[in-house]
Amino acid sequence: MTISGCSSSEASSAAAGGITPKQFADGVHAVMMADRTVYATHVVTNLKKQEAPVTADEYWQDTENAIPLPAQMFRMGAELVDENPEAGFTYALRSKWPLNEQHQAKTDFEKQALDFISDNPGENFYGEEDLGGKKYFVAVYPDRAVAEACWSCHNDHPNRGEDYPDFAKDDVMGGVLVRVPM
Repeated sequence: MTISGCSSSEASSAAAGGITPKQFADGVHAVMMADRTVYATHVVTNLKKQEAPVTADEYWQDTENAIPLPAQMFRMGAELVDENPEAGFTYALRSKWPLNEQHQAKTDFEKQALDFISDNPGENFYGEEDLGGKKYFVAVYPDRAVAEACWSCHNDHPNRGEDYPDFAKDDVMGGVLVRVPM
């Protein structure tokens, strides 16, 4: 895939003959969230409702008849994309309330984005970030509780702190970050 128009002034406007980093990030985000929602709703939640012998479990690798949680599936996909030099982008889950420290904000930009999407749950956060001498277009999307499997796992998790919020359907639980080199 070729991305043109990657200068800072063109990051969010249409580019002749190509797509902008914003259009690219919005597109890959739509695919990622569709896949995650299908897995969380039609696989994990259905298994739980059917009282199936297979369960989604945080410790699925060490547990018999267990499959990964939706967030773990998402993270494993992100790790595979990160290892692929032809992918041309990276993505990750981040949260102000991470149960797993891998999902904690890593930069000031990410912290600012998480504050923005939690204060403005219907909006995305877009910007540019310099990391290691390279410039990136970064999009952060609200990560909502789309299936009961999401909020029930978070609300019942033993790693919750005393100030950890109780989540319900459609609550913003964190952010999905897409980073595209410019």
